[in-house]
Amino acid sequence: MQEGARRVAEFRHWLRVLDIDARDLRQLFMIVDEDESGEIDHDEFIEAMYRMKNTESKTATKFVKHMVSKLEHEQQTLKSDLGTSLATLTSGLEKSIRDSEKAVELVTEERQ
Repeated sequence: MQEGARRVAEFRHWLRVLDIDARDLRQLFMIVDEDESGEIDHDEFIEAMYRMKNTESKTATKFVKHMVSKLEHEQQTLKSDLGTSLATLTSGLEKSIRDSEKAVELVTEERQ
């Protein structure tokens, strides 16, 4: 996208119309790449640009909405991962406690 912004005058014009500067290009790429493939095909790009230009929302609002959506998804993933890690840790700790209790019982029995 950065190369296109440098080389294609019409693309630069649309970026100005949408109030998108060079710093915003990465975010724009992530918005346009809806299938998260890491690539944008012509249809995907044209559809996204059309939607951005012809909706009432401002471009900045779209950026914020996309970022919030992505952060929410990442938060849910982290929450799930944390829950799994906590369950694994708790299980391991409980097993260690049981093993320690058994060891104490054996030592106590041997001393008697």
